[in-house]
Formats: sequence, C-alpha cells, structure tokens
Amino acid sequence: MSADHRLKIAFDPCYIHPLPPGHRFPMQKYELIPLQLLREGVIEEGNLFVPGMLDEDDVLRAHTKDYWERLRDLSLDPREIRRTGFILDRALVDRESSIVQGTIESAHNALEHGLSFNIAGGTHHAGSDWGEGFCLLNDQAIAAQHLLAIGLVERILIVDLDVHQGNGTAEIFGTNDRVFTFSVHAEKNFPFRKEKSDLDIGLNIGIGDEDYLEILEENLIEVLESFHPQFVFYQSGVDVLQTDKLGHLNLTMNGCALRDELVFQLCKMRGIPVQVSMGGGYSAELRFVVQAHCQTFKKGIEIFF
Repeated sequence: MSADHRLKIAFDPCYIHPLPPGHRFPMQKYELIPLQLLREGVIEEGNLFVPGMLDEDDVLRAHTKDYWERLRDLSLDPREIRRTGFILDRALVDRESSIVQGTIESAHNALEHGLSFNIAGGTHHAGSDWGEGFCLLNDQAIAAQHLLAIGLVERILIVDLDVHQGNGTAEIFGTNDRVFTFSVHAEKNFPFRKEKSDLDIGLNIGIGDEDYLEILEENLIEVLESFHPQFVFYQSGVDVLQTDKLGHLNLTMNGCALRDELVFQLCKMRGIPVQVSMGGGYSAELRFVVQAHCQTFKKGIEIFF
C-alpha cells in the first residue's frame, strides 16, 4: 500500500496533551498512530496537516454561547470540570479547538477526495452546554453544522460506532431533521443517562463479531436507503474490542476491521464522502488500541484510494 497525495489527515502535536500519572485516558495513542502509519508506509509526512484556527462562529452552531465562553475563559465550575475527566487549562482548550478545526478541514477534504481523517476527535459526549467523558467540544457536530451553514450539503448522517452512546451528538441534533444520528453501542454502559438518537441500537453485553456485523449492516443499509445522506461523519471508536476495559462487547481485531470495511464500502458504493474521527479505545495493552485504529486508516485508504 502506497500513500496517495489526495489523502489528508489532521494531526497537531498538541493532540498529545500531558496528563497526571495513572490517568486512564490513553493520550499516547495520538503520538503512536501516525508514527505506526508512517513506519508501515501507509501514509507519508505530506498526508498529515496541522489544522488552522477555529472560528468561534462554528463552535456556536453546536454549543451554547454561555458554555463556550466559560470553557474558553477557563471558568467552568469544579463539577463541570470533573465531568470532563480532565484538568481544565489553556493548553487543553487549545487542543480541543485544534481537534475541532481538524475535523472541519477534514470534512472539506472528504468532499473533495471522498475520504479524510482526524487522528483524534470523535468527542461525542460533549453536548450543547456540557462536556463529559473526555469530550469538551463535539468535533463532528460542529463540523456537520459548518457544512450545513455554508450550504455544501443538505443531509448528513453521523455513524457512531463507539461502544458508548453518542449522547452529546444526539442532544445537539435532537430537533434537526437535516442530520440523522445513528448510534450502535453497548446498552448497559456509560453514559447511564442516554439521549435519543434518530436510531439507537443498544447491544447486549458480550455480543461477538457475527451478530454485531449483521445488526450493523442491516440497519446501516436501511438508514442509507431511507435518509439518502450526502455526507457521512464516522465515529470509529475501537472500544468495541474484547480487550477493552470499558467496552463490554466481544469483537475481535478482525471483527473491528470488518466493521470499518463495511461502513466504508457502503458509503463508497453510493458515492458518499466520509470524514473519520477516532473515538475511544481503552484496552489494557495500548498496542491493541493503536493496531485497531491503524486498521481503520488502512481499510479506508484501501477502499477509497
């Protein structure tokens, strides 16, 4: 597999944010994913780009002015900060802003070339006026609103296959009929208070490859054929793996790859551009998280380029 110059992947060194020792969020993966892809020759340095500055107007299409300004000014209250799982500081807000802008620019690249990635993102627990679960700003929700606002597309599908429900995304688009939110997740898992997506599929604990893929294929085809999206945002969390500490599903590494392949093939055959953000992954051994994320890149590149 050789790198294609049309492939664009958002990556900023600030994605690798310092955390206290023993923190459960696997921040190091954002350094290891691009290194592994480069080492294997899947991508070249020229495929990576550093996002530009985020426009506040884009943020305010998905988040309330009050929440954004208090986040920006580092004035969230202690309870709100605890809910995010991070220590709030300027570098963290700058990181979140860069991730969001990376997804916006990736969406534009996908419209031009069919597929684009963000090394980070998939921050689907951030709602219109809250941050939660390592998510402060909802990158794909902001990018979706951006595309709609400037008239590039009229119908967007958000395919969220992280093991945790995309509650923030569901809340943001609860009354927006131009965005269809589709979440396949473990039902008895965080967040314990779920929002209502346009289509929620809550899976039983321990479901394996065959059943998972059958459920996904049947429902995704139905959504694609009934909603006719012009653009897809794909949240490709790898916490569906059987090795994941927080997931409770039983997908193998190959099953996770087949999941990605299915999404990409169904979109490619319909001519639908796809932007991909990485989402979660909490396997005890970080190498499994990196391997699974890298598989997503490989499958997408193989199918679209």
